[in-house]
Amino acid sequence: MKWIPELAETELERAEKRYAQAKARLQALKNREATRQRKLDTRRKVILGGALMDLAERDSNAAAMLNRLIRNLSREQDRKAFAEWDTPSPAPSDDGAS
Repeated sequence: MKWIPELAETELERAEKRYAQAKARLQALKNREATRQRKLDTRRKVILGGALMDLAERDSNAAAMLNRLIRNLSREQDRKAFAEWDTPSPAPSDDGAS
């Protein structure tokens, strides 16, 4: 069989096209996984934040910690989000001790 340069170039072009398509599929998979991880991270933060806020309503130590966290936020725009929010004072415990 005689080697035909045009045929070899066509095979090379097809191989390069398949490679580019596979590379694009791999990048799309990586992007989807990164998006999934970011969403999971955000969900965890929201859940923990809500749990901490709920705990601060019942526990003075948690309320104090939450106040410290808010005061020590490094970004001004983050602190502004809490400007009108008041950490609830924990309800007095009803453990019978006075």
